[in-house]
Amino acid sequence: MAALDERPQAPVLELRGVRKAFGGAQALAGVDFTLLPGEVHAVVGMNGAGKSTLVELICGSFAPDAGDILIDGRIQGTLTPRRVHGAGVSIVHQRRTLVNTLTVAENLLLGRLPARAGRVQWRRVREEAARALAGLGIDLPPDTVAGTLGPAEQTLVEIAREVHLGGRVLILDEPTASLGGRDAQRIHRLVRTLRDRGVAIVYISHHLDEVLDLADRVTVLRDGHVATVAHSAGLDLPALIRAMVGDRVVHERPDARRRAGEPVLELTGLAGGRLRAFDLTVRAGEVVAVLGPVGDGQSELFRLLTGLRRASDGRVTVNGAGVAPGDVRAALAAGLRCVTGDRLSYGLVPGLSVDENLDLVRRGRSRPWLVRWRDVHAEGRRARERFGVTALHADPPVSTLSGGNQQKVLLSAWLDGEPAACLLEEPTNGVDVAAKADIHRIVDGLAGRGTAVLLCSCDPDEVLRLADRVVVVRSGRIVADSPIDQVTRDDLVTLTAGGDQT
Repeated sequence: MAALDERPQAPVLELRGVRKAFGGAQALAGVDFTLLPGEVHAVVGMNGAGKSTLVELICGSFAPDAGDILIDGRIQGTLTPRRVHGAGVSIVHQRRTLVNTLTVAENLLLGRLPARAGRVQWRRVREEAARALAGLGIDLPPDTVAGTLGPAEQTLVEIAREVHLGGRVLILDEPTASLGGRDAQRIHRLVRTLRDRGVAIVYISHHLDEVLDLADRVTVLRDGHVATVAHSAGLDLPALIRAMVGDRVVHERPDARRRAGEPVLELTGLAGGRLRAFDLTVRAGEVVAVLGPVGDGQSELFRLLTGLRRASDGRVTVNGAGVAPGDVRAALAAGLRCVTGDRLSYGLVPGLSVDENLDLVRRGRSRPWLVRWRDVHAEGRRARERFGVTALHADPPVSTLSGGNQQKVLLSAWLDGEPAACLLEEPTNGVDVAAKADIHRIVDGLAGRGTAVLLCSCDPDEVLRLADRVVVVRSGRIVADSPIDQVTRDDLVTLTAGGDQT
């Protein structure tokens, strides 16, 4: 990691006393922030701490109520996204924005395709894209269709596109939120390469281990204020969490062990994609975690049970009632709920409000198409209160919520009531430590009321916190099934990375 005292340059980006309120709620209260050339400066904080507002102000989406924003030492007047981008400040959002039907090269040069006499020079397109990728150490064929890339490759291409467009200040918003360890390391390598070339990076992440490993400095926001600014070399994980949560308590696993009841969810011979002959039983009040190396098949469960991928074989039963794999209507009727790990692509409609998103799910299960808005808001308010959704006003657009509150909306949409069984796919993906604790309590409550919970998570600490049993998948098959008290965190990390269990 480069030493900060070796960079005497003036800040490339600076915020001085920035304030922003929405209604009567103060999102940012006199925040100072500086970013140096060739620095990775992480911004962390709980949901609602002000991270998203900070990013929106820098990008010109919002105007500050007070304070100044400086780029290259010059105070900026009215900022717009176009002006900010023209100044070399770019953002790579958590939700990927590539055009999936175009190639990597076309995405990289979209809007700037070299042409002569009105005709695109495709050889130049491929050559320029290949140089741009190779210059950043990204080994991807330019002619690859973007929609065929994995999440890590898509993120790499998005970062390369912004750099190729002249981005010298990059804001990376949760770039590794949905990635496994090996894919996350690919992003980390690119971030270090860019830092070494003088690119300044604002790094937003809920993965605190990677923040401490990757960042030069860390700014912690809490309740709209700067709680601390520190060199990462002087921080450890407990200190960072204390700065984020203040006096709040993050609850650990309850001491009392759950007692599993009768079988509820039974998967027999389920096959599809990389999953083969998958047999698993989850009992009432039991949390069973499924994990394994990324791509070995555990991620197929959600696709097979929801019909996103057709099962080639197998059957599903819920409380003894047969459910054809992928028959969503029959699964819902039997009490099976599946909650996606990609809330923005498959779980929520960003353009609708919280209550409208909740109502869409309820309506799809049982309601007529006549909308009674008084009932929509009344039931929405009850669900928001039960699942702890907090917002600046009663029924905001779901896209304006923090990641943790969006996730709670998703959980309240599908888990309100008393489901017999549920599949939770990465339920704390891209949320902060306090929201993670809230979601863990929600899962505890489900199991405590007798719901059979199937948990797909790549977070070993989360598995240890929530699960009663651990099932390990290799090459699409179950290779181990153990009670949680017979495995250690090192075992889980090794198994997830593809190593052998000792």
